Amino acid sequence: MPTSNNSIGSGNVLCVVMGGGQGTRLFPLTKERSKPAVPLAGKYRLVDIPISNCINSDLKRVYLLTQFNSASLHRHISQSYKFDHFSAGFVEILAAEQTLNDTSWYQGTADAVRKNLIHFLSHRFDYMIILSGDQLYRMDFRKILAQHVETESELTIATIPVDRATAPSLGVMQINSDLRIVNFVEKPKEPAALDPLCLPRESHEKLGIEGQDDRFLASMGIYVFNREVLLKLLDNTHTDFGKHIIPAAIQTQRVFSYVFQGYWEDIGTIRSFFEANLDVASELPRFNFFDMHAPIYTRPRFLPASKINGAAIDHAVISDGCIINRAQVQHSIVGVRSLIGAGTRLFRTILLGSDYYESQESIAENQNLSRPRVGVGINCRIENAIIDKNARIGDNCIITPDGKPENFDHPLYFVRDGIVIIPKGGVVPHGTVI
Repeated sequence: MPTSNNSIGSGNVLCVVMGGGQGTRLFPLTKERSKPAVPLAGKYRLVDIPISNCINSDLKRVYLLTQFNSASLHRHISQSYKFDHFSAGFVEILAAEQTLNDTSWYQGTADAVRKNLIHFLSHRFDYMIILSGDQLYRMDFRKILAQHVETESELTIATIPVDRATAPSLGVMQINSDLRIVNFVEKPKEPAALDPLCLPRESHEKLGIEGQDDRFLASMGIYVFNREVLLKLLDNTHTDFGKHIIPAAIQTQRVFSYVFQGYWEDIGTIRSFFEANLDVASELPRFNFFDMHAPIYTRPRFLPASKINGAAIDHAVISDGCIINRAQVQHSIVGVRSLIGAGTRLFRTILLGSDYYESQESIAENQNLSRPRVGVGINCRIENAIIDKNARIGDNCIITPDGKPENFDHPLYFVRDGIVIIPKGGVVPHGTVI
């Protein structure tokens, strides 16, 4: 086994991004797209985060495993990530496929990796990094690789300190003084299961943890495997890393924790998606897209700069190619190619934008059918809402979750976690009050 940091290079690391989940908790944003393809912060998509972290870590051999509603994700990847002919770099999609030996879909994260070993093993690599496609964070993977080699680990799991309230929703690790993982409990609900996993106070200073509150090490879903150990651990029918592979590996392999200190958000629900997006519009966002030491890459669109015609903008992110007339936009995200009419007020609203500019012929045709044009009309009030791509919001509309259940389905809209969502391509007629 290599034991020096000099042995780590982009040529012996393979990165695998898990993008195959159905994303049911992000419905209806995942109604027509996979979870990693969900738009983020006006102009990005969730999958841009792990891929950018790989590129910024000088790891440029990336596979993306997909399964559900993957057409838009495929299109985004093919239009975004192109390395030159003289490098060995690639971002390649592996979709679930039927073979003569197996006709089933991916049954879980471990099953997805197992079914694609035939592709992975065609490359030279000593280490494989397995990543989630729906998390918001910035990490230099060279640091976790260096620790992996230094500790002679066979499997390293990235963990983050969380408080007692957060721990029951995540997989929690218990480590010894050498950072070796000695116990793992998936989503420990009962205090009797959670209390033994609490980090000893004396380890807080060593790990750089501030404050005196109880802390627990939660799995980030980021794994570094030695090649041979990965093959050994997948030589069975277990389907999931968190539920099956990791607990078994702790008993038989050298498994260590890499403790990450920084912002990390698992964008698994509408509420977490909503709040993480709106935080980008704050004065000091917890995740900084303006950090050019480790930029977030995405598809180059060659759109014109946005045009503001007498609008009042306060704590908002305005993406490329927008036209905002005399409107008020507060604490909101405005996605690419968004059109906002005069007299409209947006408050705590995420516009995911549009895939195209509507032609004059299309606008006239829809007007004849009493349908609004793509974008947001005049004199609307929209708050605590997500407007998905290519939606048509008419004039004089009110969209708010006030007085509605936390979760509710309607022909025109959905309410999830107390947030109104207009689905992709949805139409809200003139004068509608939601």
